[in-house]
Amino acid sequence: MSDFVILGGGPAGLLAAQHLAEAGHRVRLFEQKATVGRKFLVAGHGGFNLTNAEDANAFVGRYGAQAEFFQQLLTHFSPHDLRAWAADVGIGTFVGTSGRVFPERQYRPADLLRAWLRRLGELGVEINVRHRWLGFDGPAGVRLLNELTGEEFTLTPDATLLALGGASWPQTGSDGHWVPLLEAIGVRCAPFAPANCGAEVAWSAFFREKVGRAPLKNIALSCGPHTVRGELMLTDYGVEGTPVYALTPAVRAALAGGEPACFYLNLKPDLSATEIGRRLVQRRAGTSLSAFLANALHLKSPVLTLLRELAPGALAAATPEALAAALTRLPVPVAGLRPLAEAISSAGGVAFSEVDERLMLRRRPGTFVAGEMLDWEAPTGGYLLQGCFSSGAGAARGMRQWLAGTTSPDRMQ
Repeated sequence: MSDFVILGGGPAGLLAAQHLAEAGHRVRLFEQKATVGRKFLVAGHGGFNLTNAEDANAFVGRYGAQAEFFQQLLTHFSPHDLRAWAADVGIGTFVGTSGRVFPERQYRPADLLRAWLRRLGELGVEINVRHRWLGFDGPAGVRLLNELTGEEFTLTPDATLLALGGASWPQTGSDGHWVPLLEAIGVRCAPFAPANCGAEVAWSAFFREKVGRAPLKNIALSCGPHTVRGELMLTDYGVEGTPVYALTPAVRAALAGGEPACFYLNLKPDLSATEIGRRLVQRRAGTSLSAFLANALHLKSPVLTLLRELAPGALAAATPEALAAALTRLPVPVAGLRPLAEAISSAGGVAFSEVDERLMLRRRPGTFVAGEMLDWEAPTGGYLLQGCFSSGAGAARGMRQWLAGTTSPDRMQ
């Protein structure tokens, strides 16, 4: 029986543990927190999107620069496979109207995690909590600290998987402490940056006091050539919501290049500026603008306050053309992104050039990397969790190939 060690108790590490144990191997998993799956549970706070039922070609495009790599990973553990896996541990799923895949309504994230841990226990996976990775020892050893006893020890397994997470939500254990340990052996790691996070806008004190936190539904938000539809949330610090999260890479690139970053907000994406202008012309004398926007365009509070904040010139001009332009392309200047610790996920981590097609470190044969430790990002909506699951499955596959002395992804079923 071969001996595998997995460091990290998130989705990537847990799924790799299951796949390896199902193949008959001994698996020992070490997690630095008191429980495993903490970030898995955090992911369920805003709606537990396991994956997405989107067309395969569009799905893989969500992984941006790493789309080609994830195309291979998704071949071996697809959204369909993820749903089948959930059903196998007793949790049914359904596809929502947005295409997002959720556990059936009677199940919470904790229910899925408990069912999963029961399965791992049945398979004989050994889970050890309160253990922190301290680094490598020799060509195959890994050093660990038992934080309960203070004991330091070294293990020398047949292969090791690092699945220690990125650097967002550090309270869940994803604190990036592993970066200097990998850089010490020459592994290149891209700096961490916030992904899927809110954007800061320098609202006036009046706006913050009057609006506070308010949703804008059925909008379209653009940054550069990219446009995303959905619901936007105005906050005291700026804006957040699915469209903002999806545009984080574009904002980050603009800010990194020293350029002004700006969103353009379309409050009525289903109407053209010409049609909006035609309706605005019909405003009768004596009708307040707020009442007219509510009746003619179904735009209610806080839209008028938002226009006063961001397009005072359009309100001053009071022409249908100026107002239509503001309603369909309202500039929202971005001062920055929210801190990394608040971000849903992180960009950065181990460069893909540092791993081979099996997710094994080129500089340390027998050591594999999966999950958010790798330098990739994807929007919310099921793509993040799917990416973690698929990379965990891919790493488990690679570890078995390494053990068998094979290299081609197609040689081991």
